[in-house]
Amino acid sequence: MKILVTGGAGFIGSHLILRLLDKGHDIICVDNMNPYYDPKLKETRLRLFNNKVKFYQVNIANKEELEKIFQENKIDKICHLAAQAGVRYSLENPFVYGESNLVGIINLLEFARQYRIKHIVLASSSSVYGLNKKIPFNEDHRVDTPISIYSASKRAGELLAHAYSHLFNIDITCLRPFTVYGPYGRPDMALFKFTKNILEGKPIDVYNNGDMERDFTYVTDIVDGFVRALNKPMGFAIFNLGAGNPVKLMDFIRTIEEYLGKKAIINFMPMQPGDVKTTFADISKAQELLGYQPKVNVKEGVKNFVDWYLSEVHHAN
Repeated sequence: MKILVTGGAGFIGSHLILRLLDKGHDIICVDNMNPYYDPKLKETRLRLFNNKVKFYQVNIANKEELEKIFQENKIDKICHLAAQAGVRYSLENPFVYGESNLVGIINLLEFARQYRIKHIVLASSSSVYGLNKKIPFNEDHRVDTPISIYSASKRAGELLAHAYSHLFNIDITCLRPFTVYGPYGRPDMALFKFTKNILEGKPIDVYNNGDMERDFTYVTDIVDGFVRALNKPMGFAIFNLGAGNPVKLMDFIRTIEEYLGKKAIINFMPMQPGDVKTTFADISKAQELLGYQPKVNVKEGVKNFVDWYLSEVHHAN
């Protein structure tokens, strides 16, 4: 199939493209290469494709540029991962989130309608659960109490997708990944920051005095969920993609220390605005309907990341 992957130079997007190439699909990759973090990492990920993808450097909020891609290619399906990421950054720069996560998704859905693309798999976010207190987070829980501009924009994306699916008979699957980590991960995420600072002998900031739990999910498991969703259109659907097994933040840090052979200097901090204490995915729906089954545990996943970091990032510097 010819599959359009937006945000294809991003962390999950690039891993997804590698898997889809392996399966023999034709890939069109769109990414605006924005400088939210060092674009060099995005360029490194693009090189992994060995020129096997058709690449467009386009901002999905730019309607004219985006439409050209639909005019020039006969697209079968869309995997939409392009978004402005980051909970904390959304407090400083909300307009970027409006552009990418609202205008961008409307553009994409509208061209899917016009060019009769019948199936879209959409990356949402576990952050949509906001102030939800029921644990584990289930897709049937109410998600109308977002606590960051980022999470509000991702929930809005799901609602727009539902409207388009209903009005124009498009199969749209929204996936809510939980704390994704692994090689080629984002430098603004905890694992990357912690590894870098521990190696450099700098302190790491640990929020809520370390009393946090995250449902850390390895990137290849997330990709597996995306591929399964791509193969199974089912009207409008929402699925959690997590490990279904929250890990205490301090245990996560100890695992990093173990593989680096070096202790962290910890700077305990209060809870940050927009943050939650615990994330925990109920993955029973994805297991039942998609056959999703996470395989990589935290010890193995952190080791893979540390090995990559030491050879590709630390060594290069």
